[in-house]
Amino acid sequence: MPRPHESVRRRLEEREERLAPAAVRSARSRGRERPEAASDMRTAFQRDRDRIVHSKAFRRLKHKTQVFIAPAGDHYVTRLTHTLEVAQIGRTIARALDLNEDLSEAIALGHDLGHTPFGHAGEQALAALLPEGFRHNEQSLRIVDLLERDGDGLNLTWEVREGILKHSKPREGIFEELEDRHWAAAAWGEPLASTLEGQIVRLADSLAYLNHDIADAERAGLLRPGDLPARARAVLGETHAERIDTLVSDVVDASWRFANEPRGEGPPQPITMSDEVAAATDELRDYLFENVYLWEERLAEADRARRLIEFLWAHFLRDPSELDASDYTRREDTLSRRVADYIAGMTDLYALAAAGRLGFTS
Repeated sequence: MPRPHESVRRRLEEREERLAPAAVRSARSRGRERPEAASDMRTAFQRDRDRIVHSKAFRRLKHKTQVFIAPAGDHYVTRLTHTLEVAQIGRTIARALDLNEDLSEAIALGHDLGHTPFGHAGEQALAALLPEGFRHNEQSLRIVDLLERDGDGLNLTWEVREGILKHSKPREGIFEELEDRHWAAAAWGEPLASTLEGQIVRLADSLAYLNHDIADAERAGLLRPGDLPARARAVLGETHAERIDTLVSDVVDASWRFANEPRGEGPPQPITMSDEVAAATDELRDYLFENVYLWEERLAEADRARRLIEFLWAHFLRDPSELDASDYTRREDTLSRRVADYIAGMTDLYALAAAGRLGFTS
């Protein structure tokens, strides 16, 4: 007689059969690179979520910068709190559309594992130094595939890995596609995720950072609520809660029919917004770039971060002994790749301490 826990996964998979036609069913995942016996208690996507949460890279997100580099206050957003907000927004949208919440959550929790210290300033610095370039979404996939578990990787499902790789967006607009498809190798197809759950995370990432970056900018004294563009405020709302509610509700309304179309052979119709809300969101995004992300003191912070990354890069190329003691680089890789992996894995605090120990002065 089977014990109750031995049928939990099967019952969860049966519930997934009642999801929207376009939802991904975990029982029909494209699988893992290394086959594994199924869990009694968890679906494949729930198992992926748990592996990500228990990874070392996930724990380090609490000390990685979102926008403001090593801020003094306790209430600024970090990569960890950003990741949790993306997961929350992603699950809300997926639940409302009757899509697979567990798949969206797993992708969201893993999407920023590859971010460098010092946010996008650190990413841009490493991109200029590493001969093959550096992109945090590629690094996130590299972490879950190759670097975690002492080089064994987490062996995640194909759908979660694809969603992690394809979550990034360019500056130009919330629905613009990347022209540089370096990261969308032939094996992965088009830049947009092939699952609606992955597309939800791509959009939830923007919705989360646009709103919490406004709160951080207000906390830093850069903005007042009334400074935001009038049209964006009129369409999206005056407060954080109003904006999130408007954005999430609009995504659900605009995407409902696509979630309820049967999955075909090609990519599904994308998760989207109404034209009015998308235009207001792009206006808000442009305003933040001009008044927060490219603010003069932020650029000075970014320049210091770049010089610190360059200092660490030059040191470890000269003396890789510290890499040899690390369990977060692979000895079979080139030295430049190992240095990039090592630096990318650092938290802001660790990078500052390491540079100070080695003689960096700003």
